[in-house]
Amino acid sequence: MDYRDYYQILGISKGASDKEIKQAYRKLARKYHPDVNPGDKGAEERFKEINEAYQVLSDPEKRQKYDHLGADWQRWQQSGGSPDGFDWSRWTTGGAPGYGAQYGSAEDLGDLFGGGSVSDFFRQVFGGGMGGFGAQGSPRGRRYTARPQAGRDIEQEVEITLYEAYHGATRIMEKDGRRLEIKIPPGARTGTKVRLAGEGSPGAMGGPAGHLYLRVKVAPDPRFERKGDDLYADVQIDLYTALLGGKVNVPTMTGPVVLTIRPETQNGRTIRLRGKGMPKLREKDAYGDLYAKMDVQLPTDLNDRQRELIAELRQAG
Repeated sequence: MDYRDYYQILGISKGASDKEIKQAYRKLARKYHPDVNPGDKGAEERFKEINEAYQVLSDPEKRQKYDHLGADWQRWQQSGGSPDGFDWSRWTTGGAPGYGAQYGSAEDLGDLFGGGSVSDFFRQVFGGGMGGFGAQGSPRGRRYTARPQAGRDIEQEVEITLYEAYHGATRIMEKDGRRLEIKIPPGARTGTKVRLAGEGSPGAMGGPAGHLYLRVKVAPDPRFERKGDDLYADVQIDLYTALLGGKVNVPTMTGPVVLTIRPETQNGRTIRLRGKGMPKLREKDAYGDLYAKMDVQLPTDLNDRQRELIAELRQAG
């Protein structure tokens, strides 16, 4: 079995980054794709080699194994060893299940790769068949055609404040040297997902890229508790306002509002402010409510006169 130089096939160095591997693959795949070169067997074989190389070098585990194999192979060559004498046993999988499509025999693999040596290398080192190709026709004389594979989706968490969840937010991300502006809609809550179409992992064989999903996490807010689209807040009022009535400022997400307190308001009483809660996700001009709970604060450090008045009040009751 002959060693196959996947780095040479893609025209990149062994220290190439994931981005450089992807760029080289896309460039070569577009050039040698069967749709661009109908009837060109040479281009078809080159396209298959390019896909095989990318399948290995774009996968961290496969690439690590391949790099160790390559170093071992290079040492063997430098020592003057012949290709036929190289010990492949420590690198081969013994035909273990592989990735993507499966093939019935080495003969089938030879049909796919036009000679057997390249496909045999992949099958023996990484096991099974190679993703991206499918079989058509009868078991005898199978015909293999390139089949596009969609890239996988990527999910990443992003944290925002409750204020940003109310008003909407923007985040900037760097991806493949590009700046992506992500808009998080008003009303987002923990678990809301924002999709960036086509920004996931790239597809293979001309297949579409996956999507990037940002999973929102809303940080706790010291002033409000959120339940669905409603907000809950504790509002401190003094004893005299609770007894005699008055006005108090209530915080909201758009600034404080003045609330009139009725005389003899009890501690713990909850007052609903309609439409002062969170915006409802993807419902224009629809909002939840804000529930303001009265927290009556008892006076401290009373002077003598105040004590007398409170004592008179108690006697009068």
